[in-house]
Amino acid sequence: MLLAILLPFLSFMVRGKILTGIICLILQITLIGWLPAAIWAVLSLNNARADQRNDKLIKAMRENKK
Repeated sequence: MLLAILLPFLSFMVRGKILTGIICLILQITLIGWLPAAIWAVLSLNNARADQRNDKLIKAMRENKK
């Protein structure tokens, strides 16, 4: 989470989203654009974590039905 706030573009690149990381870096280069880039990175990270939790829940529900 700290990485997403301090270096938003690197947060995307570490997760394998290279093109998104480059776009975020271009936005982050401007001082005004740094805040939206950080917010974008944090929201993206939270969405990715939520997707992982949902996938685990769906898998567990499917296993319980069997």
